Amino acid sequence: MLLFSNVAFFFKEIEKRSGRLEMTDQLANLFKQTDVNEIDKLVYIIQGILAPPYEGIDLGMGERFALAAIAASSGYPSNEVEKNYKKSGDLGDTAEELLGKKKQTALSTTEMEISYLFDALMKIAKSSGPGSQDQKIKILTELLNNSSGLESRYVIRYVTGSLRLGVGDPTILDALSVAHVGDKSLREPLERAYNTCSDLGYVAKVFYTNPKKIESFVVTPFKPLMPALAERENAPEAIIERLGKCGIEMKYDGFRLQCHRKGDRVELYSRKLEKMTNMFPDVVEAIRELKVAEIIFEGEALAFDSKKGRYFPFQQTMHRRRKHGIEDASKEFPLNVFVFDVLYIDGRDMTEQPYEKRRDIIEKTFKNKILQPSQMTLVSKTNELEKIFQNSISQGLEGIMAKDLTAPYTAGKRKFAWIKLKKSYGKSVDTIDAVVVGYYLGQGARAEFEFGGLLVAVYNPDRGKFETVARIGSGFSEDEMRNLQEILNDIKTKKPPVKLDFSVEKPDFWVTPKYVVEVAFDDITQSSMHTCGAKDGKGYALRFPRLVKLREDKGVEEITTTEEVVRMYELQHSRK
Repeated sequence: MLLFSNVAFFFKEIEKRSGRLEMTDQLANLFKQTDVNEIDKLVYIIQGILAPPYEGIDLGMGERFALAAIAASSGYPSNEVEKNYKKSGDLGDTAEELLGKKKQTALSTTEMEISYLFDALMKIAKSSGPGSQDQKIKILTELLNNSSGLESRYVIRYVTGSLRLGVGDPTILDALSVAHVGDKSLREPLERAYNTCSDLGYVAKVFYTNPKKIESFVVTPFKPLMPALAERENAPEAIIERLGKCGIEMKYDGFRLQCHRKGDRVELYSRKLEKMTNMFPDVVEAIRELKVAEIIFEGEALAFDSKKGRYFPFQQTMHRRRKHGIEDASKEFPLNVFVFDVLYIDGRDMTEQPYEKRRDIIEKTFKNKILQPSQMTLVSKTNELEKIFQNSISQGLEGIMAKDLTAPYTAGKRKFAWIKLKKSYGKSVDTIDAVVVGYYLGQGARAEFEFGGLLVAVYNPDRGKFETVARIGSGFSEDEMRNLQEILNDIKTKKPPVKLDFSVEKPDFWVTPKYVVEVAFDDITQSSMHTCGAKDGKGYALRFPRLVKLREDKGVEEITTTEEVVRMYELQHSRK
């Protein structure tokens, strides 16, 4: 059985490494010591979760709970624990120091196996109702009583969402392959399996049970797929040159839903793969009316303004994503879901079928008022594509999506099977999705606010790092400033995120990478201030960046990549 003391030792070794290859080797050595009954639990812990997002299991513990448990286990008064934390800047380090010199000792202790730790954490997550807060602190205190100083460092970091290992999903996939065959040759089928079910712990357990089963992973209702992602071009002729004859769909400014049905059971998942079923009873009922027994499809949901005969803007559509007042919201903001892909139907995995065939099924299956096919037109000439694009813009939509008629559905991948052309075409203005990694205090006219701007980053999957790309100081309304101040204050940290590569720009407060924002800008320039794609001391930076909106529907894994920014820079120069 795998002891957590051994896991903590490897975590400490991984923390010392900055290169992804070194981290992969350390993780592979740990995986070699893990058996089939433990590997899923270990993988979840490395990810900082207890289950995949769509299961909705959350620890729900903040710093206050952790401080109370450290005080109870160590025997130090709360004010001394808080004082140490202010000095160390890391609650895990505080736990390690204080529990390493405890003022009191538990009557009995248990050497923790990884399964024991995981089961205790699951009990914390599932504690609810009267007295649940005290119960959570009690369980965490027991874990700390059974922990060495080093173990307590990682227990506390885990429960407060700041494990700080710097290990992403790609590194875990690499390490699983290296642990089994000594190299990364199984990375591709492992990744394909993960993209098919969005549950890395489950993939690891199947892999440990029978590695050959990884090759035969199939799409299954209620295990959502990672969303396929689009590349971009800057002109209609570039799309036609790349794809030839293709399907053109309107790019709606709504929120993406992945919808699953088997028999009477229906589940809806956001693009972050969080379960949204209870929020949209009208959509659920429409799916139950379909003449199919099983189906998985994707659509873009927009709220319709019947008085004005047009669709509400994104921010008003987002009012439908709520836990309370659902019935009133469904009347005020009735939804239409424009279906743009079908991934599974009546026992058939459609992801390997060409888009043209999947589209044919959409046209035959969706004729409901709420569920309807997205508008799609076949084009083979630049002027045809240009006409549809301009029509989309005139309707107030974002642009168009061009789709390769022969391409399969590429779950979790960004491919030229889908190409987006946004309304920035022909102008210098464009947008990216970036994650907030820090914020600045207000100054001058904004001195009344404890918020004055954002530091944002894109993701470099080759390095496993976030790289800064802009400091945003404009585009905020007063309400947005207050909202950002409130939500970022809850996740601020004293140290930069462990996976962040930053240079000159340092905010007043660092935050855990969690919130995604859409950022408009005029151009991309090369700058020594930021680390995006940096070479020879110069990276890429956004010129005149301003906030468009907070993208609550997008997860950190969906932000713009460094490669995309570099490509946009090249497209920008080719356009000029």
